[in-house]
Amino acid sequence: MRAMHRRGFVLGATAALVATPWQSCRAALDFAAIRVRARGSTVYFYAWGGSPEINRYIAWVGERVGELYGIRLVQVKLADTAEAVAILIAEKAAGRESGGSIDLLWINGENFAEARRRDLLFGPFAQDLPNFRLVDVAGKPSTVIDSTLPTEGYEAPWGMARFVFFWDSAAFPEPPLSFPALFERIRARPGRFTYPAPPDFVGSTFLEHLLYVTGIPAHRLQRAVDASSFETWTAPLFALLDDLHPHFWRRGRQFPLSQGQLHQLLADGELDFSMSFNPAEAANLVLAGWMPASVRTFVPAEGTIANSHYLAIPWNAANRDGALLVADFLLSPEAQAKKLDPAVWGDGTVLALDRLAPEERARFDSLPRHPSMLPPDVPARTLSEPHPSWKERLELGWKQRYGA
Repeated sequence: MRAMHRRGFVLGATAALVATPWQSCRAALDFAAIRVRARGSTVYFYAWGGSPEINRYIAWVGERVGELYGIRLVQVKLADTAEAVAILIAEKAAGRESGGSIDLLWINGENFAEARRRDLLFGPFAQDLPNFRLVDVAGKPSTVIDSTLPTEGYEAPWGMARFVFFWDSAAFPEPPLSFPALFERIRARPGRFTYPAPPDFVGSTFLEHLLYVTGIPAHRLQRAVDASSFETWTAPLFALLDDLHPHFWRRGRQFPLSQGQLHQLLADGELDFSMSFNPAEAANLVLAGWMPASVRTFVPAEGTIANSHYLAIPWNAANRDGALLVADFLLSPEAQAKKLDPAVWGDGTVLALDRLAPEERARFDSLPRHPSMLPPDVPARTLSEPHPSWKERLELGWKQRYGA
């Protein structure tokens, strides 16, 4: 569930990646042989399990890879991807070099950075996936740059996301369309706003926006945080939170533990706003009957963080072949179009639609739009996601200051 980055840096890195194919340093993966070896196998897919819609989508993927490849897909639901990284760290420490617990992992951001730092991932493999040729690397550079870090083929892009807010337009017709306007509303309507407690991904990403709002330059956020200056840089952010928290739900003394709890508080009428890293989530919730049809989505004028999310294969995966086939299917036009449907998930595609065959493009062109989604003509400025070290330090600082 991460960002587009500095355009000059990204395009240069992307060009370097494309100009140096993995095949130049090793043999390409043989997918004909992989399909034979994988038939009848089980793939354990460790993925965040906090969304019923996403879980149903993964169940559908399991049906399709079963039909296509004879693979049994088992989703192991995570509350936080860090749980899976901890498993890999423990297996590495125990010397478990094969037969690992995890075959395929939904990952990005600081968890990818940690996994790469500890050499926990198999690769490079992404460019060898047959469907990778359809990925829009040039137009969507975050498909090969994960929170300022080149993926170097150790992750396969899976989807695109953007941070959004949503509100019930029946309660008030116009949302605050800037961060200062949002802060004014929080002060004017005490108890009607909150965010999930870090390290919940949505809660932590909300705080990352405040790094921008309180004046830290974008170019500084793209570099690893300097621990010695972190407190100086973030002093205005924590001063802002100290000022706002008393006006929050439960006076900022308690926070929802997940975005699901945050959504429920909006649905129950306790809050004015919720937030998500999925622009279609409001539509998902309306279609599922969890939110009123009057819920709408907005982004502040300053912009919001957008990113790609990915699939990785651990270095010791017991079923590497099956994991490669599932990762490739998830890049297929069939799977990407299904995922983009707001009634299913609404997650953005990583594909270049102009590369698709007419019948494949038709899958995307026929998808419905939902009124709860961000209108397509609304400008949506993209903020680059900070280097993963900022989030790590920010979560630690938040916990020390406000955690129970």
